This record gives sequence, structure tokens and C-alpha cells, in this order.
Amino acid sequence: MIRKLRSILDTLEPHFLKGGKLAKLFPLYEAADTFLFTPSSVTQTTAHVRDAIDLKRMMFSVIIALQPVILMAQYNTGLQANLGLQAMGMDASPSQWRALILEFLGLGYNPHSLWDNFVHGMLYFVPIFLVTQLAGGITEALFASFRKHEINEGFLVTGMLYPLTLPPDIPLWQVALGIIFGVAVGKEIFGGTGKNFLNPALTGRAFLYFAYPADSSGNSVWVAVDGYSKATPLADAAEGGMPMLTANFDWWSSFLGFIPGSMGETSALGCLLGASLLVVMGIASLRIMVAMVLASATVITLFNVFGSSGYFDVPFYWHFVMGGFAFAMAFMATDPVSAAYTGTGKIYYGLLIGVMVAIVRVINPAYPEGTMLAILFANSFAPLIDYFVIRSNIKRRLARDG
Repeated sequence: MIRKLRSILDTLEPHFLKGGKLAKLFPLYEAADTFLFTPSSVTQTTAHVRDAIDLKRMMFSVIIALQPVILMAQYNTGLQANLGLQAMGMDASPSQWRALILEFLGLGYNPHSLWDNFVHGMLYFVPIFLVTQLAGGITEALFASFRKHEINEGFLVTGMLYPLTLPPDIPLWQVALGIIFGVAVGKEIFGGTGKNFLNPALTGRAFLYFAYPADSSGNSVWVAVDGYSKATPLADAAEGGMPMLTANFDWWSSFLGFIPGSMGETSALGCLLGASLLVVMGIASLRIMVAMVLASATVITLFNVFGSSGYFDVPFYWHFVMGGFAFAMAFMATDPVSAAYTGTGKIYYGLLIGVMVAIVRVINPAYPEGTMLAILFANSFAPLIDYFVIRSNIKRRLARDG
């Protein structure tokens, strides 16, 4: 079977090469070929470095690390929807096509049923995921064809991270618009994979937040039931501090992910599992993660000491399990392209994110998340951080050799 597929691709290849009828579509052929098989091209120059990790292996490793988050996203989305339906006495129901699929599968809306929750959540996550892949993939292919470069595996990761940052009930046309903006403006206009200084998934998410705030913020978007709303821990903490937060949520439920929120950002446990795998494989920077956590914990503790009420009373260990902190720490802040590159620079980069998250969350309760903007802010300063680190190293070496 594998040899047959290889033979078919080899037969089609001349049509996509220069001079062939389908030459303009070569990036699509090349993407399918390298997705299925190891590239046949080799380095022609004499000076190069061999490494066990290439771009494809790196991206697939991130995809594997995301699986606990994706599974929990689907389960918790269904759980929150079924709990909402139960709270309303079934006066509300999911959309007609979702109800028909659940009925066909013999499933209901029981929040105590693993499969009811998981399948119900899939009916929200999968359409968003497919729209992301379609709209983003077409955008990537168009730029690749126009600029005559290959379609990199980078979009595979962007196309999985982006849906996980969204609420379950967001309109699908907004999903498409956001990922198109993220790919085009956040990556392709800077040269494509490896040349973007902003995280494309966060760029698309930020665009939706500011362009359509009613559909990506507020209490009504986190539970996929029409007419039912429920606040997230972040919203409760911003409104009523620790008394309101602990009255509606407990820390362990927030850590495990059984709370309302963006689909992939609720489970700190799932994010930590993925982060551990990426650190062990040498893909994600432990320096960035540790610096981000220590900076947030320090600044938030200072707010606890000098603050008097509201968000100032929320301790740092609660911040780590609320909103997108754990997800951003594991998968967004450690993006090797948009993060700082130097070893010392990674520490300063992580510290900057941690401080910004704490300041935005506590000082500005109107926007209680903060993580998304903190990372995009740090992305824009990462090249400058690396520049000063390198300049400092050069000065120190010259003084030593001087």
C-alpha cells in the first residue's frame, strides 16, 4: 500500500514541477508528499549540522503534547453544556443538527455520562477545528502558491492551538475570519513559518476579541446553551474577589478543568502534561515557563500584601488554574519562533510575560485574562531582548580578552 502511494505521487510529480500544467500548485503537492513521506531532498553544501529533530518532528511532537488538552476540551465542553441544560430543566436544547446526531447515536444530555459529555463536546469542537483547518489551510496555500514557497508544517500546530483558545459557541464565520487574519497578518506577511515575530494563533484570537467582543467575552459565551450564562473563575474573581470565587468554584475542579472557559484553556493538568512532554523532548523552554511562573507569583503576592479587596486578594496559586495561564505557559509563550532565542533572553522574556499577566489581570479587572496580550506584547520585544543580551555578551568577551 505504501509503495503504491509512493508510486502514484512520483507519477504525478512532473505535472507540478516547473513547466508542468499544475506548476502553480506545487506547494500543495509538496505539502502532501512531505506529510506522508520523508523529503527526498538533501543538503548540497559541505557545512551543515545533523539533528534528530527537524521541523516536521517538532510540529508533530507539539500535536501529540496537545492531545490531553484536546480530549479534555471536548469532554468539558459537553459537560458544561449538559449541566446548563440540566439547570434549565431542558427548556433549552442544542442546535437541531446536534440534537439529531446525539439522538441517532442513542446519547442524551446526562452530565454524569462520560460519553454523553464527550460526544456532545465533540459536536462543538470538531466544526470549529474543521473550519480552522479549511480557512487557514487555504490561506496558507494561497500565500505559498503566490510567493512560490513550500507549505510548512507550522500551520498544523497553529490550526490546533487556535480552536482551543475559543469559546464553544462562537459563530463559525468568525472562526474562519480570525484564523485567516492570524495566518495572513500574524505570519505570512512577515515571510511565513520561522519568520513571524507574533504568535499566529494568538494574533487571530486577539483580532476576534477586539473585533467581536460580544462573541468572545462575557458570561454568555462559555456554556454552549442558548439563554444560559455562567461566569468563569476569572470573571468571579474580578467581580467579587476570593469570597465570590470560592463560593462558586474549588481549586481542584479548576486545576482538573471542570469549569467554564475557552475550550482548551480550562484544564491546567492537561496543559502541564503537554508541557512536560515538550520539555523532555527539548522543544519547549523550561526557562521561559519557570520565569513566567516566578514573576507572576512574585507580583501577585505583592498585590496580595498591599491590596485591600477584589482581585488583589486572589493568591497566585489560583491565578495558575484560572483562564489561559497554564495553556499559554505550555504552548504559547514557548513558541520557538516568536519567543526570545538566547538562553538569558528566554529568562527575561518569561519574566516580562509573568509580570504583564499579573498587572493586566489585577490592575485592570475589566479585562481579567491578560495572558494573551502579555504574550503578544512580549513577542514584540523578544528581538530587542536578544539584541541586548548578545551585545552584553560581546562587551563581556571583549573586556575579558582585552
